[in-house]
Amino acid sequence: MTKQTLMSASTLSGDDVKNVQGENLGQVKDIMLDTEDHSIAYYVLSFGGLFGMGDTLFAIPPEAMRLNTNDNCFILNIDKDRLKEEQGFDKDEWPDMADPAFRSNLYEHYGIKDRFDT
Repeated sequence: MTKQTLMSASTLSGDDVKNVQGENLGQVKDIMLDTEDHSIAYYVLSFGGLFGMGDTLFAIPPEAMRLNTNDNCFILNIDKDRLKEEQGFDKDEWPDMADPAFRSNLYEHYGIKDRFDT
């Protein structure tokens, strides 16, 4: 029997995000899709705050997130203290992944090669 590898994006929104040490880093707030190439542009991580108030949002490259289907969470290889020091983005001003400088800085920050770099 073939293993199912597709999941509905709506089932992933709200999933916990943990680091490799098992510390809770927040939740997937949203999943941004690139309508040009039909791929995930970035995950939106909601970190900190209480009941959605005062949280910081982060754009996370899809290559930085690993889905753990056994524990129904994502794994992001970043130290929680480092994430606390990072600058996120405002809920009213979401980042533009079409901006090459933003995209390059984001991928470099997570130590990932941007799949669109030539």
